Amino acid sequence: MYLDSTKKKEIFSEHGKDANDTGSVESQVALFTYRIAHLTNHLRQNPKDFATERSMKMLVGKRRRLLDYVAKKDIERYRALIAKLGIRR
Repeated sequence: MYLDSTKKKEIFSEHGKDANDTGSVESQVALFTYRIAHLTNHLRQNPKDFATERSMKMLVGKRRRLLDYVAKKDIERYRALIAKLGIRR
């Protein structure tokens, strides 16, 4: 599988406070970004996989809502997060 528990812990430890910090916005957005990148590559190879396309769109929406929340609460934290992950609006 592309995303196992060791990869999740690595993402959470890199973007959160520690490896068990699964609830912070930064760690959640990082996990969603990783999953979106994987699904994007899958859809390039399988363009008619509409169920995966729908699930990717739902993940993009979740990530967008979390980023909007962070931007509303703390704009500097938002800017640091999008710069670290390499995503833009």
